[in-house]
Amino acid sequence: MSQHWPTPAAPAAGAPPQEAEPEQVPRSPAPSRAGEDRPWWRRSLSLLIVVGALALKFGKALLLLLPKVKVLTTSATMLVSIAAYSLIWGWKFAAGFVLLLLVHEMGHVIQLRREGIEASAPMFIPFLGAAVMAKSLGDDATAEARVGLAGPILGTLGCFLLLPLAWSTGDDFWYALIFTGLFLNLFNLLPVVPLDGGRAMAALSPWMWFVGLFAMAVLAFTFPNPVIILILLLAAFETYRRWKARRSGDEAVLAYYRVKASHRFMIFAVYIGLIAVCAVGMGLTFVERDIPR
Repeated sequence: MSQHWPTPAAPAAGAPPQEAEPEQVPRSPAPSRAGEDRPWWRRSLSLLIVVGALALKFGKALLLLLPKVKVLTTSATMLVSIAAYSLIWGWKFAAGFVLLLLVHEMGHVIQLRREGIEASAPMFIPFLGAAVMAKSLGDDATAEARVGLAGPILGTLGCFLLLPLAWSTGDDFWYALIFTGLFLNLFNLLPVVPLDGGRAMAALSPWMWFVGLFAMAVLAFTFPNPVIILILLLAAFETYRRWKARRSGDEAVLAYYRVKASHRFMIFAVYIGLIAVCAVGMGLTFVERDIPR
């Protein structure tokens, strides 16, 4: 934030004129504070250049070390994401948001391991979220839906665990953080792969993938955003690949998408329930802000 040095006050109207001194020693200018008058984006760019130079210098050692230490990998990518989000929200809100994202991703990790599938620790990607690596999402579409919905379930619970802090302090910070976390989980419930809602649709109705694609296209047109456009492109590719596999008539593929009626009902109930809970929670934690014009 740039700081403005005080300027001399103007003489009052009607004040008697003052005689100039014959020899007036010029005052030395106020000491400048280098760098503080630069816009925030230039300061941030300078920081990124320094970080990039360090990464180039020590990158090889980090690449050899990170795959061997999973906890360090997750922690390092978390710190990078916090630094990136801090440029927009400030470090406190960025740290809270990344922690809520971690809770969401741990829901996927826990369910994958419950399905007997080895899963990596979450890897954070600035402005794109996070990802968990696994060889598969389960033996069938029902397991895939369980893995997909486990993230929003645990993520939503993590948001609501912050409510006592919001109520006890009355601080808008906590309400805004809860609102943002719930929005993250609600967005992930869009019925399009690779989002969590698309995983649920694999067991409910794969036709809904096309509805999700249309919704993403509307979002990309209404709110042009690189992240939304990237998700739209990934969704279009994944939907085409999956639909082509289903139309091939391969028995293994068809068996994958066979879901019992009782399982389909439970997945539908959880899916709709999550949407309702997130929407109601966002309504309760919404904080109005005056935007200067």
